[in-house]
Amino acid sequence: MGLNIVVGMLADLDESELDDAEQDDLAGELCADFAAIGRVLAAAGLPAWSEPDAAAVEAAEFDMYGYGGLHTLRRLAVHLAESGELPPPAPVEAAAEDPLLKDVYSRGPRYGVEVDEGTRLIGSGREADGAYDHLVHHSDCEGFYVPVDFAPVLCTNEITGGWVGSSQRLLEECRRIAARLGLPDDLDPWGDEVSAAVEADAEGAEGWRRYGVESFTCLQVMAAARHSIVTGAAIVFC
Repeated sequence: MGLNIVVGMLADLDESELDDAEQDDLAGELCADFAAIGRVLAAAGLPAWSEPDAAAVEAAEFDMYGYGGLHTLRRLAVHLAESGELPPPAPVEAAAEDPLLKDVYSRGPRYGVEVDEGTRLIGSGREADGAYDHLVHHSDCEGFYVPVDFAPVLCTNEITGGWVGSSQRLLEECRRIAARLGLPDDLDPWGDEVSAAVEADAEGAEGWRRYGVESFTCLQVMAAARHSIVTGAAIVFC
């Protein structure tokens, strides 16, 4: 199984092939996470949010290039934050082992709020200038982004995946990467141009085409973030 991103997960369950009992179980787990997100936002002093009713949301799935594709995009992000420069292209399977990316994972976010029995501030907004905390500091297989504009990433043991990010900040961070790549953010991720870049050898390519998988991933994440903001529904990694 690979990484899948869904916006409108409750509506997506209604359209799935799961039987009623399985749908009810998963919906119950999701609603418990959504309620916990509301409590975490409140504890961090952030605006309230709740998942819209399934009937009010058009569910959308955004297939990814596996877990490796997400790590390729994060690899670009941490190098841009560290040096202001894009790193040379690297194989997808090597992205998660990038020394700088591993170091940033271990350091944690530059600006965050840890919410468990109490709250603990991590870093500051000034320290986060130029960082990509919402993209980078999040599980690669589960967790949530909600359409509330807040600067610190939230970490908590109360929620599946342990991290809550902002859909608005995720979109802004990916747009910054797209700008550095020269990637038009309205490009069709499933179009021939992007597909050719994904399949091509980076050597000899120019601009965003040197980073085919990263570009595909960036376009998909931006599309998910935009749909989350428009619908009011959470982005769910699953």
